[in-house]
Parts: sequence; C-alpha cells; structure tokens
Amino acid sequence: MLGLDLGDARIGVAISDDGGMLATPYETLQRSGDRILDHRAIAAIVEETGAGAVVVGMPYSLDGSVGHKAKLTRREILRLGRTLTVPIHTQDERFTTVTAEHSMRAAGIPGAKKRQLVDQLAAAVLLQAWLDGQKSRTLSEDGAPTGDSDH
Repeated sequence: MLGLDLGDARIGVAISDDGGMLATPYETLQRSGDRILDHRAIAAIVEETGAGAVVVGMPYSLDGSVGHKAKLTRREILRLGRTLTVPIHTQDERFTTVTAEHSMRAAGIPGAKKRQLVDQLAAAVLLQAWLDGQKSRTLSEDGAPTGDSDH
C-alpha cells in the first residue's frame, strides 16, 4: 500500500510492508505546479514500490463535514485515478500532521529536518490508520481472521 498526504506545496508519501501491518515514511514530493506531472510522479512510485493500492488522506473539517479543502482533494483524487492503475481509497486525515509534529518533537528532530519529514510522517499516520481499520474489519466476532484481505 502507498499512503499520500496531498498538500499544497508537498506530497507526503508512505508505504506499508507486504503484509499490510506497518506503515513507514517513504519520501516527500515537491509539488511541481502541474498536477499531471505530480500524478505521474506518484504513478512512478506506485510502480517502483509495487503498491497494490493507494490511500489518500481526506482533509475533512474538524466537525467531520466536507469543506472546501476536502472537495478539492476529491477532485484531485478523481484526476489521480485517471493516471493510476491501482485502486484509490481515502482515509480521514484530521490531526495527522499534528500527530506527526508531536512525534518528531518527542524524538528531538530539529526544525529543518522536521519540515522535510512531517509530510511523510503524516502520510504514514494516515496509512497506518487505514491499515488498522482494515485489520479490524477482517476479524470475526471471536477474533479469528475471516479470510484473506485483498489489500
């Protein structure tokens, strides 16, 4: 799986392990000013990593509603879907950047390095939340796996 935190200036990218258990920061793409080029760069990462699907953070408003930023993200996801050959899922990304910044502060990562990593770590946080949600949905009532997941 590939996780994306679509920002205005940068795109944070995270990947999961083959078993879909753990998300890790991967890289940060600088926005080029051309969405088509940005989407091609994402497609190249999908191919390079062998990702079977992409999870994009959805920036809902604090109250959970679909605000202006979420509407823009939905439009970009539709356009991204024309470039990618794998499924795209969304994950609520509220507080992922805050969580990422707190983690980096706790780890003592200096300010300049934080700016380079915050988007990647935010992508990892949202991808991990999606992976965890998938795991909980594949468990039966007695806690036994219900079968293979396609993710």
